[in-house]
Order: sequence, then structure tokens, then C-alpha cells
Amino acid sequence: MTHTTYHTADVDGFSVFYREAGDRAKPTLLLLHGFPTSSHMFRDLIPLLADRFHLVAPDLPGFGLSALPAREQFAYTFDNLAKAISRFTEVIGLSHFAVYIFDYGAPTGLRLAMAHPERITAIITQNGNAYEEGLSEGWNPIERYWRDPSDANRQALRELLTPTSIRWQYEHGVSDTAKISPDGIALDAWYMLRPQADEVQLDLMLDYASNVALYPAFQAYFRQHQPRLLAIWGKHDPFFLPPGAEAYRRDIPSAEIRFFDTGHFALETHAKEISEVIIQFLVQ
Repeated sequence: MTHTTYHTADVDGFSVFYREAGDRAKPTLLLLHGFPTSSHMFRDLIPLLADRFHLVAPDLPGFGLSALPAREQFAYTFDNLAKAISRFTEVIGLSHFAVYIFDYGAPTGLRLAMAHPERITAIITQNGNAYEEGLSEGWNPIERYWRDPSDANRQALRELLTPTSIRWQYEHGVSDTAKISPDGIALDAWYMLRPQADEVQLDLMLDYASNVALYPAFQAYFRQHQPRLLAIWGKHDPFFLPPGAEAYRRDIPSAEIRFFDTGHFALETHAKEISEVIIQFLVQ
């Protein structure tokens, strides 16, 4: 049961692809990926945890092998991503679970946690931001689009969707880029070539402003519910700075924080080390 299997769930007519491993009788860890990737980013982590936990890693709507409906049929907002993933957990029968949130998976998973705090047993945030001090200057072009959603500002963000930019996101801050498998980069770039995938990503970049607006609500959730929280951070992340990890202790004094000498996609270089920290955190 430690082998990964691959499935598709019908979530109210919406197809959600997911990876699964481990014994369903064991504690569940829901793995939520970020931009511009998919559940493929967990390919190395899942086997390292599957003997102890039940792992479920869905592709978010519009990502990976999950459905990519037309924008006229599905509004690509983080509220809708969270609603879809919440229903996904119900459809496949997850009642209580820890959640691993990364990048876009953070505002998605935190919305789920706020809506159903009774379901969340712990939060592992890997470069998953919830504080303004965690936002780097790398967000400046996107923030300009929030302030002025003009076509010119939208078109300027297309550079972030190119294979060159995707590769940079994987390699920035990594001391030895030979450790970065080209497969994930190539797969992400291929998914971006699907019809309308670029427009979907630009829609989500615009809606990311709603996540920043929710930071106070996320923080209020932390203070009220005091979830067990582990912040794992690639300290050279060009988008989410280390102060964003440290800020969790402001609202959850017991939060555990671990930094790794790598970039945004920390699992590409430190999956084994991260798995060990997760095991120590979840079984204590």
C-alpha cells in the first residue's frame, strides 16, 4: 500500500485527478501544490511518507490532469479552487486530515481550514505564505496588475508563464542545479501550452489579491484555533521571504519553523530531509 496509485474523482461533475498512497486507516495528509505545477511535485515525498500516513495529492482545478473548463463555465478564483477541493475531500471520504500547503495551495488550504476547522488535524506550510512581510519584490508586477487590471499589465505577466521563467523558479536559490530534475520543469511548461491555460493563470494572478486581503482572517483563524503548525521554508525563495515563515509564531506561539538551504521548490532538493521533519512533527 506504499505504492502510489492514480485516480480521478467526479466532484459534482468536475474531474479532479489525484495521487494516493498509504493505508487509509492511518492519519491522512492532504498535499496541495502551487503554481505552475501539479501533484507531480510530491512524487518524491509521497513514497517517503506512505508507510506511516495516508497521502492524497489532488491537482487543483485548471492544473495538471484535473479539468480545465472554459473560463465562461468556471471562474478561476481561489474561492472556487478551495470550494472544489473541499468538495473533493468529501467525495473521497476524508473527514479529518493534516494539510501540506505550498504556494497557491496555501490560500486554497487555509480557506478550507477556516470553513471547516474541525477537519484539520495539523498544517504543514512549505513556502506557503499568510503574512504581508512574506511577500518579496518579486510580486511587484503582479501587484501592479491588482491596482490597475489593464490589458497592458496583464500582458506583462505572460513572461512568468514561459518555459524560461518556469525553469528559473525551480533553479533560483539552489546551490547545485544539477539536483533539479528537468522532468517537473518540462511537465509544467507542457501543461501551460494547453488551450486557455495561460488565461486561467493570468486570472488567478489577478485574484491573488483576494488572498492578501484575507491575511487578517487567516491570522484570526490561527489565533482562535491554534492549529498545530510546521513551517518548512526554502530560505532563498524569490517570492516568499523567510519573515513570512517566522510570522506564524506571532499568532501560533507553538509553531515549529525549519529553514532549508534551497529555493521555492524545496522538495526538488530536500524531499528526504523534509519527510523526516514531517514525520517527527506529525507523530509526536
